[in-house]
Amino acid sequence: MEDEEAEAVLRAVGRQIKAWREAAGMTQVELGSAIGYGEEMVSSVERGRRVPKPDFLDRTDEVVGAGGKVSAMQADVERARYPKKVRDLANLERDTTELGAYAALHVHGLLQTPEYAYALYAMRRPSYTEEEIERLVAARMARKSLFDRIPFTQITFVQEEATLLRPIGGKLVLRKQLEHLVEMSKLRHVEIQVMPTACEEHAGMMGSIQVLKLRNGKTLAHTEGQLYSRVISDPREAQVMEMRYGMIRTQALTPPASMALIKEVLKCET
Repeated sequence: MEDEEAEAVLRAVGRQIKAWREAAGMTQVELGSAIGYGEEMVSSVERGRRVPKPDFLDRTDEVVGAGGKVSAMQADVERARYPKKVRDLANLERDTTELGAYAALHVHGLLQTPEYAYALYAMRRPSYTEEEIERLVAARMARKSLFDRIPFTQITFVQEEATLLRPIGGKLVLRKQLEHLVEMSKLRHVEIQVMPTACEEHAGMMGSIQVLKLRNGKTLAHTEGQLYSRVISDPREAQVMEMRYGMIRTQALTPPASMALIKEVLKCET
């Protein structure tokens, strides 16, 4: 786990599960057998080292006779399931009326398919465990609920052309990712543009940025580097980022021309 808040939640949940198990007179092996999980998983959950899935909590609740008290912890577990920086960013995104993002190195997280996101996390060094990758991919996919929220958030993306060509995860994964971009572009509240490699003027040479306009009228920005994720709340700095993003959009291809390019790349991948 990477933050104290999530660790505290999972330890508390683990203690409750252990208490209910012992009250039911069951060993970890017996509980695991009854709910379809191994002893190691039960032990890890009780020690707060693993994030229990909803079905783990529901089955445990039924087996130990907790009367819904274990199942009721799902909401707390769900919040602890994702890394803190993802939770914080998702909270901001849910409060936006407009969101704009320029992605320089890979397809933006909100536009990624699960397979593409998995491939990105799998290539990280130092390496993640399979469990960590699963957790991170789930967190990234959960952010996509932003697209379905009513009233709609107006969302724009600018993708560097190179991100359409780099076969992250292999040719098949890239093809499905490009197809997903085409489908996402059909949403009325979403616009996707491409920054062509041949463009001489480029306001985004400092790297990827995200600009968020909140319901209270405040504008924030978000940047990420190798080892940091930073939310920019200072009005002057946020204004600079908003200006840069606006320039990036004017320098990029129009949405129709961008879709034409994406479809052309997709045609070459099939």
